[in-house]
Formats: sequence, structure tokens, C-alpha cells
Amino acid sequence: MDINAKTIVRFDYEEVIVPAHPGVINSESLNKPLHMLPVAGKRAWSVQFDELPKLILRMTLKDGTVGLAEFYRDHNWSIIENISSMLLGQSIAEMPLQDLPIALCREYDGFECAIWDAYAKSLDVPLHRLLGGAVRSHVKISAWSSHRTVSEIGPWVRQYREQGFDCIKFKCDLEDDVVAWCKEIHKHAPGMKVIFDPNQRWENAGNARPIIRDLEKIGNVLLLEDPIQRWMIQDYANLRQFSAIPIALHVSLPYVFQGQRPYEAVNAVAHGAVDGFNFNGGLAKFKAMADMAAMSGLPCWHGSEVDLGILEAMYVHQSAAAASCTWPSDIFGRMIRSHDLLKTPLIVSPPHIRLPEGPGLGIELDEEAVRRFKVSERTIR
Repeated sequence: MDINAKTIVRFDYEEVIVPAHPGVINSESLNKPLHMLPVAGKRAWSVQFDELPKLILRMTLKDGTVGLAEFYRDHNWSIIENISSMLLGQSIAEMPLQDLPIALCREYDGFECAIWDAYAKSLDVPLHRLLGGAVRSHVKISAWSSHRTVSEIGPWVRQYREQGFDCIKFKCDLEDDVVAWCKEIHKHAPGMKVIFDPNQRWENAGNARPIIRDLEKIGNVLLLEDPIQRWMIQDYANLRQFSAIPIALHVSLPYVFQGQRPYEAVNAVAHGAVDGFNFNGGLAKFKAMADMAAMSGLPCWHGSEVDLGILEAMYVHQSAAAASCTWPSDIFGRMIRSHDLLKTPLIVSPPHIRLPEGPGLGIELDEEAVRRFKVSERTIR
């Protein structure tokens, strides 16, 4: 590889806002925003995720190779600009891909995606080869919904069951009657499994235990993700002993604001606190965490922020290359968003999504769709 030819010469950014399809996030009678991080001084859980901008990046090398990337919602322009200026003039051929010269921040994974995509394209190999190669050609995925009313939930889930999905993930809190949900799902969509993600909002084991006991009687819950506060790791271990329903911990490195780090997964294993994990963390760090899960004999899946097509393509490559990634992954943005911005969508055959083919991420942007949803653009060179 010609080191000089792989020098970064330009960053082209397009900021987009892609709304969700009407009614797919939650019941119309409910108003429960899902972005769990503060936004511009507003408290967590105050903004709906599809109201926030996403940033699309085309990073150009001296030889004309273009690396694509998508950043997590609500990016920080100051950080974007500073990192771009720092990377300009550097050759990706000389960068340690597993530890890029960028501080851990919410924007790290976007730059990593562009660099890895360009690197894989330069080698004319699919991105998963940089992760050791795919161990599967199709990745298991789940359907998804936020909060629903009891009267609506049965028919809502049945439509996904009829499409071929065998699992659906729900956001929930203590106001939601999840036991009634599961009864309705059992009635309207027999065989459908459920993942509940309270995002810690069942608060403590005292609240969680009676809910779990009633869910056990119905028997269609696949697992519980982050049911109580994450720091209560001993209570996670106790809940795991209390119930046969698997307990999972979500370790999401993009939530650096909350202090989430890879060692939380190690700590959970050391305490016998979980049956598996939901991991987010970019290419190199997801691989490291998934390998740790495999060595611990535990399954995992790939999380998301209900993203667009570039990040979802990255997730499929990651999940396909991770032996431990056997639980249904959160790659369902195309079901929720009004567009994924891809010229050819990722191929979904419920309950699986197919690994893209071709060099790098194996995708191409839909230029007309990018223009339609674009709200701003910048070039740094």
C-alpha cells in the first residue's frame, strides 16, 4: 500500500434529519422521548431521537479513495472540526486501526468507520476481513418498538410475526404494564419472544422482582436488558440467581458522557452478574468486548441508536465477524426511519439481515435521499 497515496486530504460533511415513519416509535397517545443523553442543556429523556441531526461523512484520500461514515445523533461540531484538522495530512496506512490517534469521545466511532472503510477499499476486501473475517453470512435481528398501549400491542406485534420476525424488543419503564403486554403478545403472536429494555428505569431489585415473577408465568421473555441501575452490580447478580430469565448488561461506549467503559463488562463477568451483553463501541472496541464475551462463554448482540444505513452496515460486518454475537441485534433502523440513505438497502429476510458484499462497507449512498434530508453541509480540507 502506497503510504503517501493514502493521506487524508478532505472531509465532506452533510448533516441530515431523517424522521421516523408515522406511528412506529410508540403509540400516538404516548409521549416518551427516547434520547437518554442531555441535549443542549435539556435533561435526558427530553428529546425524541428522530428530531436530532445525524452527520454523514465522505473522507477522501489522496488517491481518490472515499471512506464513508455516519456519526451518532447529536454530534458536537467543535469536536468534529478539531479531529478533522488533526487527521488531515495523515496517512491511514500508518495509523494503528485498533487505537486511532483520537481521544475517546462520542464522535470517535464515526471517524473510525470512515478510516476502516477506506482502508478495506484500498485492500479491495470487505470490512469484516479487517475484523478477522465473517463467521456467518446472515445476522439475527429483532423487531423493535418503544412504549405501546395494552390495547394496541398485540396486533402491533402480530404484523412483525407475520413478516417472519421471532423476537421484538421494547423500551419500557415502571408505568408500562409489561405483564399485560406479554399476555397480549402470547395471544396475538404465539411463539414471538420479547426483549425488555427499561434502560435502568425499573430502578431497583425491589421493583424488578415482582415484575419478573409474573413474566416468568407467561414464558415469552427472551431476556431483560439493563432492568435496574447499572451501578447495582451485586443486585444484577442476585436477579440472575432469582430468575431463569436471562439478565443482560448494555455496555455502550458512545455513552462516554455516562462514563461507560469496556471494564464494566469485565466487572459484570467477575461478579457473575449477567447472562450476556448488548455492546456498542465502534469496530476495534466492539471486537475486543465480543471476544471477551466469547472467552467468558457468554452471548452478546450489537446495540444501536436506531441509526441510518451506513452505521447499520458497519454493525452487520461487526456482528457477522463476532462468534459470540448470537442474540438478536438491534439493526432495525430501516423499519423505523423514513429512509436509510442507501442506494440499495441492506437485505432483510426476517429474522436475519444479510452481510453486504463488496469492498469496505459494501454500500453506496442514495444521493437524492441525502439531498432531500440535508439541513447543512461543511467541507474541511
